[in-house]
Amino acid sequence: MPVGPVILFDDDYYMYVLQDRAFAEAWWEIPDEYVCGFDALARPLRMTGKAHQVTLELTGDEPAEADLRRLVADHYHRFLHGQAPPQASDLAVFVAGLPVEGS
Repeated sequence: MPVGPVILFDDDYYMYVLQDRAFAEAWWEIPDEYVCGFDALARPLRMTGKAHQVTLELTGDEPAEADLRRLVADHYHRFLHGQAPPQASDLAVFVAGLPVEGS
């Protein structure tokens, strides 16, 4: 099971940080707009299903922390001008510093 929060990227590589898997599955509407995602342990996720009925599942137990950090940095650079992504070396602190939707 993915550990929340989950970090999802759409087809424009815009980042969404959602509190947990259940919230993300209820919130995300169209699976075709999903490109990639990670759980709080930086494990990659895949999205399956159809519109308004998506499911997130782990693709494995190996973290992809470097990929997650690179995509987060790119999101900040492209969409959050003047803001810096979390700089923590500890993954849990890094993820906790991301802006969660709806909070």
